[in-house]
Amino acid sequence: MEQRINTAIIGFGLSGRVFHAPFVHTHPGFNLKKVVERHNSQSKKIYPYVEVVRDYTDLLKDENIDLIVVATENTLHHRMAKESLLAGKNVIVEKPFTVTTAEAEDLIEVSEKTGKKIFVYQNRRWDGDFLTVKKIINHGLLGDIQYYEAHFDRYKPGLTPGKWRDEKKPGGGILYDLGSHLIDQALQLFGKPENIISDIQSQRDGSIVDDYFRLEMFYPETKVVLTAGMMVKEPGPRFIIHGTAGSFIKYGIDPQEEALASGKMPQGENWGVEDEKNWGFLITESDDEQVDGRIVTEPGNYMGFYENVYDVLINNGVRDVKPDEAKEVIKIIEMAFEVC
Repeated sequence: MEQRINTAIIGFGLSGRVFHAPFVHTHPGFNLKKVVERHNSQSKKIYPYVEVVRDYTDLLKDENIDLIVVATENTLHHRMAKESLLAGKNVIVEKPFTVTTAEAEDLIEVSEKTGKKIFVYQNRRWDGDFLTVKKIINHGLLGDIQYYEAHFDRYKPGLTPGKWRDEKKPGGGILYDLGSHLIDQALQLFGKPENIISDIQSQRDGSIVDDYFRLEMFYPETKVVLTAGMMVKEPGPRFIIHGTAGSFIKYGIDPQEEALASGKMPQGENWGVEDEKNWGFLITESDDEQVDGRIVTEPGNYMGFYENVYDVLINNGVRDVKPDEAKEVIKIIEMAFEVC
């Protein structure tokens, strides 16, 4: 019988409900035992077997809990993750890892001292479009990459009252939220940049946090542009990549989040498969003849993150998302605010 990891989730907002509980529930190697909800019991409506508790310290005292998922607002990541590690629990932390580099370094040190693993949920590494981009670049289809541009645009012109991401708190705003994804993807492809410049704005009426950014990262032969905004009614390309051998243009966004938000579970042969209309365009030249073709998008697979967590905890595998990599994302965000 497959060994199971008893798991608890702190928080059942968007993160806990959409990005974590469905995977813990579906993967046969995990057992979703408890969910922390301060005021409601929404998780029990979807997972009747789960125990709802009001205080996360209940998890710290429960010897049957092996893994705690911290799916709370960003300001609580460091404290809750640290207390969980010190209580002898392995921890998954929703992105962004922490609010500051110092907090990230502290968690890494505590993890090493306690011997408990910490994982950072950079799930967008398993977006189908990013998996496709990574494959194209790694296979050299574009030659040497000279220009890389990635967007994470939305249209939400109104503010949501009481939503912590729209409040003036450490770790709030779009750069910590969506920027964490784009920066992590760029670091995976190109490594640490030599220099960065940034433009960070509050564009929505009444906004007191950043809701637009343009971050430029410079490498010896490559320029990377990352941008996200909340006032984009008609999104342009998701990826624009130019290399010495051609270009790749991709519209649309991975379908997994929409499917999860609608209540679907991450399973079945069509999970993460993108509609053909959003496949990217690869334009290259071969023997002086231009080739312009559609590239089938790789299936997205957020379950890949949890498969790796299971492999690390049960089989002593290697973490796909290393804590030092997650720390580097926070360092880039801090630098972006400094140079803005």
